[in-house]
Amino acid sequence: MQHIFLAINKMSQMSILFPGYSNVAGDIMKANCSCTLIKGPPNCIIDTMTAWDGSRLIEALKLHNLHPDDIDYVICTHGHSDHIGNNNLFQNATHIVGFSISKRDEYSLSHDFSKGAEFQISDDIKVVPTPGHTLQDVSVIFNNNDVLYAITGDLFEKEEDLENDNIWISAGSDNEQLQRDNREKILKLVDFIVPGHGPMFQVPKK
Repeated sequence: MQHIFLAINKMSQMSILFPGYSNVAGDIMKANCSCTLIKGPPNCIIDTMTAWDGSRLIEALKLHNLHPDDIDYVICTHGHSDHIGNNNLFQNATHIVGFSISKRDEYSLSHDFSKGAEFQISDDIKVVPTPGHTLQDVSVIFNNNDVLYAITGDLFEKEEDLENDNIWISAGSDNEQLQRDNREKILKLVDFIVPGHGPMFQVPKK
């Protein structure tokens, strides 16, 4: 199993445990999301893939000397099944699924992503609202020594959709203009993007 080491600073390191993919053949789309680990403290996992990937995810965490109980935050960029399939593994974590923040049966009423509020997890990690693909999408911004990474879920499908809007539109968009606006916001903000269904890419310099 080969994981992609991305970034390290004094407090946290980020690794893509599994790069996402999506391919269409006939009337079947084969797809799974990118799954990213930020190892701190705090320990965060972003998007937990499908319900059939639990054993793979546990083994991947072992390579980083982690157990599911060591994860502090599970962040799912949105609620589609390929992004939330193994949330149940992380019983000790606070779960952020789209605009919802919960732990066990308690849901936070004090934070409102719908009004644009960002959720600060640590000095280096924050969750920002980026709706469009769904109306409750979020992205994770990781600051690695002033190099900014965005883990965006399906706000960006893959690098190719920078040149071909049809890729992200055909993947489904609840609000194309809102998604377009948030894509531009993220492109202006960060240096690297981990998209929902492709390898990480560097934001083109204009």
